[in-house]
Amino acid sequence: MTPQQISDTELAGQPAAYWTGLAYEATIAYTRAQQAAKGYTQPQFWLLRNLSAHDISPDGEGMTLPELREAMSSYIRPEDDLAAETEGLLERGWLTRDAEGRLWLTPVGEQARVDLAANAPAIRAALHEGIDDADYVTTVKVLRQLIRNAGGTVA
Repeated sequence: MTPQQISDTELAGQPAAYWTGLAYEATIAYTRAQQAAKGYTQPQFWLLRNLSAHDISPDGEGMTLPELREAMSSYIRPEDDLAAETEGLLERGWLTRDAEGRLWLTPVGEQARVDLAANAPAIRAALHEGIDDADYVTTVKVLRQLIRNAGGTVA
């Protein structure tokens, strides 16, 4: 029986971790490939977002690399090299580093963040193709409950 021929009853008995793991890896790989095609990496985008007062940063203040690692700890991947990603952003003039080692978003970096964010809707649309919003919401609600049932925290 091929995966497309699995009955609903059989699917109901399958381990959630298997399917969530496959979905996570596939969606991350797709997202990162789309971003790479546009000339940037997901960690670079996250760095810009975490330093922007108009996005994730609560105050727009500079942060050290360890502070950024901590801020991104719930979504950074083990293979992500924030030091190398930071160097690429410094070379582009999107970030600066002060004498204390704090990284700061430049005006050019803020504009880059805005420009890069404009790619997100197309990535989302491609990933959500053929998925009704109501089905997506139901799926997220189910995943949130699985997390709670496993003793995890849902933000």
